[in-house]
Amino acid sequence: MRRIRWHSAAEGSTTPIDAVLDAAEATISLAARELACRLNQNASNFDKAAENLARAAQVRMSGETLRRLVEAEGKAVLAVARAATLVIGWTAADCRTRDAADPTKRGPARVYLGCDGVLVPMVTDAEKVARRKAVRQKRRRHGKKARPLPPARTGADQGYKEFKIVAYYDEDQSHRHVMVTRGDHHVAGRMMRREAGRIALTEAQEKIALADGAVWIGNQIRSQNLPLDAVGLDFYHLSEHVHKARRAVFGESEAGKAWAGTALHAVKHEGYAVFWESLTQWRTPLRGRRRKAADELLHYVAKRSETICYPEFLAKGWQIGSGPTEAMCKTTTARLKGSGMRWDGTNAEAVMGLAALEQSDQWKQYWRICLEPTG
Repeated sequence: MRRIRWHSAAEGSTTPIDAVLDAAEATISLAARELACRLNQNASNFDKAAENLARAAQVRMSGETLRRLVEAEGKAVLAVARAATLVIGWTAADCRTRDAADPTKRGPARVYLGCDGVLVPMVTDAEKVARRKAVRQKRRRHGKKARPLPPARTGADQGYKEFKIVAYYDEDQSHRHVMVTRGDHHVAGRMMRREAGRIALTEAQEKIALADGAVWIGNQIRSQNLPLDAVGLDFYHLSEHVHKARRAVFGESEAGKAWAGTALHAVKHEGYAVFWESLTQWRTPLRGRRRKAADELLHYVAKRSETICYPEFLAKGWQIGSGPTEAMCKTTTARLKGSGMRWDGTNAEAVMGLAALEQSDQWKQYWRICLEPTG
């Protein structure tokens, strides 16, 4: 909880109550910090989280204080994650599958790699300038002296920026490790390789990457020389492109829906060659904008031909969808996407870091580490 801190130029700062409690020199206790971070995860804003904290634990602080606390803790979580201080608690060898016919029998160790980009709403530089101007005008109207505004930080050049998610997980997601970064694709690639080493990915008998077909993900998987057995294109994303072409050519007619269903059944159960042949035959009589839509689909498919291998995946019992990664994208950014929310990049990454910590089942471990004495 909050403690009064006294300061003098000669003796510096002191918190008298700490001597009585034999606690660490801190204005907010570790328990209050954890509870504030936990309540913030599902809050609509920091003021609401502060209100919930007061009702739940009789710990009172302003929404602004809670915001600073949560963002600082999130940055500490990211630093710990980058330093690989937290023990993941499992390795690829632990990710054993179960026989579908006999669940008591254990199958090979299987690990999936998921990676995706997700857009986060940012505070632009123009918005920051406007906010500071509004604050100054409000202060002038009140006519009271106030503490100087902190130095201005440059805002984003766009309203949204892409953050990256990297995740390793097993068949039933009982083992899951999630990392986030606001860095570029090279940073995400290095993260893939670093975390692969930490979970001893080579110990799994089956190692599969599933992604949405973004070119940068495939490039990073190759450039990082990840020890994967296969890379698959998420079936849902392929179906989205098929239906986009279907609407351009057929509109919303039943004939178009039937064509799309047949094409997707072919690629899922008969493979790439049959699918490609059916697409080229379908394209031949088309003209104008319809042929252009068909060409776009063929170009998309041809560029990802090596990852379109659904019959092989299904025969081995492998997943063909990146749903778990998509779910992690939603979970790690849920707190960032409320109505009217805008974020600085570092603060958004910090809040995502706390969500990733929870998704990786490392929440308790992190707070235990915070309790350990340093020296």
